[in-house]
Amino acid sequence: MDIIIKSFNRPFYLDRCISSIEKYVTRDFKIKVLDDGTPEKYLDKIRQKYPDVEILLSDNYDKKVDAIKENLLSGKPINGIEIPTKFWYYNVKNASDYVIVTEDDVWFTQPVNVDELSQDAKNLNINLIKLGWLGNEKDMDDLIINSISKNLESAQPKDLLLFSKKLMQAFFYNQYKFFTILYKIGKVDNFTQRKYWALNSILMGFYKKEYWLEIWKDMDGKVEEKRQLINASLFYKKNKNNPNFISKLKLEAMKTTFQSSATNSYHEYGFDFDVNRFNHLINEAWLKDEFDAMENFPKDFSINYFKKFVQGKINFGEYEKWVNKFRHQYENLGCNVK
Repeated sequence: MDIIIKSFNRPFYLDRCISSIEKYVTRDFKIKVLDDGTPEKYLDKIRQKYPDVEILLSDNYDKKVDAIKENLLSGKPINGIEIPTKFWYYNVKNASDYVIVTEDDVWFTQPVNVDELSQDAKNLNINLIKLGWLGNEKDMDDLIINSISKNLESAQPKDLLLFSKKLMQAFFYNQYKFFTILYKIGKVDNFTQRKYWALNSILMGFYKKEYWLEIWKDMDGKVEEKRQLINASLFYKKNKNNPNFISKLKLEAMKTTFQSSATNSYHEYGFDFDVNRFNHLINEAWLKDEFDAMENFPKDFSINYFKKFVQGKINFGEYEKWVNKFRHQYENLGCNVK
């Protein structure tokens, strides 16, 4: 089975991700890294440390490497919105029938047997097994949870509105004031659209390949979350009588960071902090074997550990403000950010 890791310019997290797979994931699998611009010297170290890992480069790889260099020289922002979705799509399309798709800043924290999961997915007609859910127990109230195997529970969404394609588009984009009308008559509220995330898992999903491809079709170089949820809803509508369509591990087995980002594009909070400069400093320390990719594992790196490598080179107080803003954004959604 293929475990696919989407990667960009954080080899210290990629190292942690791969190491966690080797520690916790068992049976028959192959790791493939889909990289969009991590400088070659860092990838060479990953290759040396993990010779069985296959690293594939996007069509924009050289362009993105040059953008990183330019950012460090002049401060010119890196275009973090330009995403290699076609590259990801092609590689998942050519992957195993069941596939784990994750990212470099995500890591395993509990044992996972991929052969058992694959067999359960086939026997129980599961399209998505959630391996992690950011510790968010609030969202479980919107699911019908039932034990279906030793390690799995079905997680059937409650009361999702499932329309035709045109009406789903109108619902998510409020075309023709459709969402507004539903809101006024009490059919939806400000949290309704968020419930559709029960159908997706960008960071921590074990997928039947067919379902992942449906969710990610027509992305056109952007990660458009509403488009993903529309695609997921349309596919789920055809399969809504399958109580096991979406399932989850009984014990959460993956974590991610709330104190780092690949670029500034999605987390510009107005602080005097450049995440690209921060990543470069940690990357260089990691390259020199000064930075331990498993420090504080299975929790995220400790803030004071980062401080050792960047203090005096960035405004660390501004970084701490940035982290707090990032964390609060997800705490407010019910996530466990520790």
